Amino acid sequence: MRSEDRRELILAAAMRVFGDSGYVGTTTAEIARAAEVSQPYVVRMFGTKEKLFIEVLGRALDLLMQTFRGVVEQADGQDLHQRIGLAYVELAETPGLLLSLMHGFVLGNDPVIGREGRRGFMVVYRFLRHEAGFSAEEANQFLSGGMLINTMIGLRMAEDLADPDVRELMETAFPTKLDAMRGLLGEQR
Repeated sequence: MRSEDRRELILAAAMRVFGDSGYVGTTTAEIARAAEVSQPYVVRMFGTKEKLFIEVLGRALDLLMQTFRGVVEQADGQDLHQRIGLAYVELAETPGLLLSLMHGFVLGNDPVIGREGRRGFMVVYRFLRHEAGFSAEEANQFLSGGMLINTMIGLRMAEDLADPDVRELMETAFPTKLDAMRGLLGEQR
């Protein structure tokens, strides 16, 4: 396998593992096992767990922005706010993407990861404001909804879907994607 292919394999595995366990709860050995490579190979390729996590954050942000920009480029008459929201929910199908971003966003006290998390969060905000044309209030509402979705994914709320209040919350957050999200959330076990 070519070095670039192994790199992609490790990054995909790292996104899944960081998404599941967070930065602090993940080791390079776990990432190596998930990628089916040796732990020394992961370290040799990325240097440190921190550098690998920063690359995962960059990759997740790139995929998010690529998806959002693709939605803006499509002019099909459907409400742009709704289309971007649906695209965000669909990104949950990429294992670890949304949760890796969330883990990066909550590490604000880390001098390196916090800086990258803040930068990435502002990339999303600036996109919403300046490229998608959201008002400040609409951008705030979108980001708040996204964080609620991430929180429910991280909490594995689908495991408690029999609770009427949990069902109501999930139906409100995922009005057109509840069945897909149930499957995704159930698969995280």
